[in-house]
Amino acid sequence: MRIPRNPLIYEINTWVWLADLSRRFGRPMTLGTVPSEVFDELMAWRLHLVWAMGVWERSPRGRQIALEHAGLQFEFERALPGFTPEQVVGSPYAVHRYTVDTRLGGRDELASFRARLHERNIGLILDYVPNHVAVDHPWTVEHPAALVQGTEDDLAARSGSYFRVPENGLIFAHGRDPYWPAWTDTAQVDAFSAEGREQSRAIVLDIASQCDGIRCDMAMLVLNSVFSRVWDRPDVPDTEFWDEIIPAVKARYPDFVLMAEVYWDMEAELQARGFDFTYDKRLYDRLLYENVHTVRDHLLAASSYQRKCVRFIENHDEARALTAFGLERSRAAATIIAALPGAKLFHDGQFEGRRVRIPVQLGERPAETPLEYLITFYRRLLTEVSAASYREGVFMALAAQPILGSDTGHENILAFAWALGEDWRIVVVNYSDQPVKGRILLPRPAFAGLASWRFDDVLHPGNPVLRTGDDLLIGGLPVELPGYGAQILVVMKSQ
Repeated sequence: MRIPRNPLIYEINTWVWLADLSRRFGRPMTLGTVPSEVFDELMAWRLHLVWAMGVWERSPRGRQIALEHAGLQFEFERALPGFTPEQVVGSPYAVHRYTVDTRLGGRDELASFRARLHERNIGLILDYVPNHVAVDHPWTVEHPAALVQGTEDDLAARSGSYFRVPENGLIFAHGRDPYWPAWTDTAQVDAFSAEGREQSRAIVLDIASQCDGIRCDMAMLVLNSVFSRVWDRPDVPDTEFWDEIIPAVKARYPDFVLMAEVYWDMEAELQARGFDFTYDKRLYDRLLYENVHTVRDHLLAASSYQRKCVRFIENHDEARALTAFGLERSRAAATIIAALPGAKLFHDGQFEGRRVRIPVQLGERPAETPLEYLITFYRRLLTEVSAASYREGVFMALAAQPILGSDTGHENILAFAWALGEDWRIVVVNYSDQPVKGRILLPRPAFAGLASWRFDDVLHPGNPVLRTGDDLLIGGLPVELPGYGAQILVVMKSQ
């Protein structure tokens, strides 16, 4: 299926999501037995893609490592007090085999799940981990040349970074990145070997036959520049790993969506390699740790780049938005990211205000009371940004000016607009904790004249504002917002 521009993506932790549904409906739930009303609820959020995180077969050895890891035990207890070993299912990023886990329903039930999403014009995204597989993946026996091998000296000197396979005695490196210790439940893929690339391509093509898009974990780790540095490898291939993968996928599935998790300012490089979307972690960090000025500067990047960014304020790797940002700032940040160009990623539980981030090795999560007023906010927000103007219109930044010369509060206002013919939507956010006033300059010649124009705030319906066109062109639109207040204004000519 063809995915629209600036899509809305919803991430579910599949194992946890099904466990929640099992409790809700009072019976065991798999991908093929999800009730129709649940798909209708997803459709009601105006979603374009569901990312079913963690459908692949978990590593038995990886699960055992998780159960023996003291640090993870602490995290499990924090997230799910009184957890039992049965609730630890292992990491979805230590893939045993790229086969849909039978406990989730298997391949046929995934196909049914996808078909039922398609009936509601929702596509399906699945995971792919290019950098590593599980320590007990079949490649350790069947395709050892696809993995980074080590020596007895490597194992003796860095036992935390290498491991021996019991079946054949071979030594392999654990997967890692340049900045963190090795992931001891994984084996490192050799991104430079012909065998590694051939086997990886086969896996990606098989995944692509089962879904409409792939989210590629830590996609920058297999770039030649990164891989050669991490593993001190001078044998750099003439081509990039992704140059052998992405064209093969696109040739077979032209509308397929490829989304890269990427950091270290390598987003543009991966976009150039053919990724449709790349994580915008820098915007997340600026929204969380910095101020509106850096956010405003961030949005000055070229529109061709912006349209390929994935905006988010939480996902399974980050703290829950309500915990990280607080209530008011999380709503302001959500308004910003939802109304920007590019893909918008939302996380299961974000709409309800969940606060507990669940380690990915757990298969269940604690009950939390939904915040109905937050659900209402997100319902209004996602309904608004599903309008055609946000997909097909022109995005433009707007300037804010003071109402009084000595008032600098306007500097904390972030404003932008979408225009699709006569349809204008104006987003105004006070990204500070203090009340502000300002005037938003609106470069719209159609305002000229004495006609009245109506501004309806879809986030706070019921109090429209009327302004004369000439006043708008000359003085701008006056706004007054509380700390972290936000408005999305639909502009209409008053009758």
